[in-house]
Amino acid sequence: MHDCRGDVDRVPALLERVELGDNADAWEELGYRLALEHDLVFPAGFAALPRLVRLASRSARARGLAGTILRRAAGHHGCDDLLADCADAIAEFRELLDRHLQSRPADYLATFLDLLAAKEEYHWSAVLGDFTDDFYHLACPHCAVEVTIAIGNHGRYSAVRDWHLGDVDRRGLLPASSEKLSSIGRWMHETAVRDGHEALADGVAHLFGRAECPQCASVFNIADEYTSANRPVLL
Repeated sequence: MHDCRGDVDRVPALLERVELGDNADAWEELGYRLALEHDLVFPAGFAALPRLVRLASRSARARGLAGTILRRAAGHHGCDDLLADCADAIAEFRELLDRHLQSRPADYLATFLDLLAAKEEYHWSAVLGDFTDDFYHLACPHCAVEVTIAIGNHGRYSAVRDWHLGDVDRRGLLPASSEKLSSIGRWMHETAVRDGHEALADGVAHLFGRAECPQCASVFNIADEYTSANRPVLL
């Protein structure tokens, strides 16, 4: 199981070091041997995942590295068999992350995104923000004009973005009620409410709500259109 340096023996040695005690240098080296920037993950990353999950209950570094690997599991890594072999470890990791969320940690959003990836919701794990200054761009499904969806402290609206004037012809968003949310949107909303993250819950309700096109005045579901426009093509 080669790592990003092409080695096959270094990662096991590093895992033994961090299992014996928290070793900052070993964790740093593990990080760049198992995953690189731009969504790159290597076979050794998936091979190491069960051991990282076992460490994650007592190590924030292990929890973070396991989450990083899973967030990149949707990429072109060619390791589907290795990932499938990690099913039990990933199920255990989901439970661990959910318990961590309920403790209302400082790294709440990062943990939330890791849990989305562990639930194979890779799209939302990659694009969801904290809704302080979030923008989502998509094409109106009826007239194809590019619509900017803003959800944050600046407002919650659909608009057409002008290079000089900014967001013009703003239309307020129509948030989804909690009882009308379904699938992953309901889970995200209910989890944020459970853990007292009101801004996140409100942002999810708006993201999974509806928007009015500023040009043709048609109304569409934001999450559906954004997911359709940004769904990765997996090989």
